[in-house]
Amino acid sequence: MALFSDADLDRFVTDGFVKIEEAFPREAGDRARALMWDMIGLSPDRPSEWTKPVIWATDHTGGGPFGEAIRSPRLAAALDQLTGRGGWAPRGSVGNAPIRFPHPSDAGDTGWHIDQNDPGPKGAWGVVTSRPRTMLALLLFSEVGQDDAPTRIRVGSHFDAARVLEPYGEEGLPFFTSGPILDEASADRPLAYATGLPGDVYLCHPFLVHAAQPHRGARPRFMSQVPFFLAEPLRPDAPTPLGRAVRLALG
Repeated sequence: MALFSDADLDRFVTDGFVKIEEAFPREAGDRARALMWDMIGLSPDRPSEWTKPVIWATDHTGGGPFGEAIRSPRLAAALDQLTGRGGWAPRGSVGNAPIRFPHPSDAGDTGWHIDQNDPGPKGAWGVVTSRPRTMLALLLFSEVGQDDAPTRIRVGSHFDAARVLEPYGEEGLPFFTSGPILDEASADRPLAYATGLPGDVYLCHPFLVHAAQPHRGARPRFMSQVPFFLAEPLRPDAPTPLGRAVRLALG
């Protein structure tokens, strides 16, 4: 099943991300959100108990609505087109979920970055390299509007990140060292926001620079951040949209 047109794939190459509307059923997203409320011991009907700006829910195993989300045929078809058939590893969970609440306090986690994408030479995650082993998916489990702390995306910033990281090779940079470097390199890029409805998914190039932001709305935002493992580290000569973007970045 081909989910994307050639024009869609071209936009992914130039922008660094693509949105899949209803990648999994909206109803599954609603059921998953209800389970997350139970997991964190809070309620949509008791806002007086929302005393923190963000609560990280645990990595949810792929049963029930979580399984419907992570094993969605539409999501699988999209990953096949971006990474090549067999280019990614199926997951059994939907990843960790940062649930953001309307709150005046700063959560302290809103810096620009790309996610840790390699265990590094010592086998401990915390490294950002020029040969990433993962790509990021953002799964929405609630309606996310402009004021509901949508993830901020610097459009086209994957080109900047590819150029900045290339000299560091497979050893890469420590995660917290890379953030300010990537921030400076991509500062002039236009912004997009990961808004949508339950069931929508954003697939992001491994080098896409993004950031969280404070919640300025009224309804908590439920989403999960899923690292899909690539079958092999991404290289510029990869015959896929992922590789084509890196080739364009490096000239």
